[in-house]
Amino acid sequence: MNMMRILGIACLLAWLAGCASNGPAPNRYTLPEGTPATNPDTSIAGVEAQYQLRIAAPRLARFLDSEGIVLQLDDITLNEANHHLWAEPLGSQLARGLQARLAARLPETRVVDERTPTDSQSMTLQVDIDRFNGRYDGRAIASGQWQLRDAQGDLLAMSPFVVEQPLESDGYAPLVRALGQSLDVVADRIAAAVQQRQ
Repeated sequence: MNMMRILGIACLLAWLAGCASNGPAPNRYTLPEGTPATNPDTSIAGVEAQYQLRIAAPRLARFLDSEGIVLQLDDITLNEANHHLWAEPLGSQLARGLQARLAARLPETRVVDERTPTDSQSMTLQVDIDRFNGRYDGRAIASGQWQLRDAQGDLLAMSPFVVEQPLESDGYAPLVRALGQSLDVVADRIAAAVQQRQ
């Protein structure tokens, strides 16, 4: 009798554990595409382009290199969401997003990833991201630093950046859209610096 009772309790506990683990499926997000370029004529930004810009993989602060979207809850507390996740690694999305945005803003430049061999006209962009998260005051914040180097690795330009965008409404989807807008602003600033050095 005791053995049957123990077996029954074990089955009940296993069933309860299964129910507890079957929560709602997480929501997954991707950064939106960038805003259209002011000069969308990218017809020469191919093989004939005079310049080449290589985009190195962005370096993320450790707390951002995670699956969950990060919220800053107060001046010192960060929280990684459990059910609101990036659809793919944030670093990959940022690299691809920067490449597309800069290609749209630099029609005379072939914008490629870091795997493309360097030529004599190449510049390399390295972006370090310290913040790319939501904040308790209803804003999305992107901050860090970018560096632009020539084909020999010499530093041409560098600048810190801090971009804050207000959220249109509460929620993770508006936060991700605002972070995408922040990336647009960063791309505008970098494109202007690249054009000054071409």
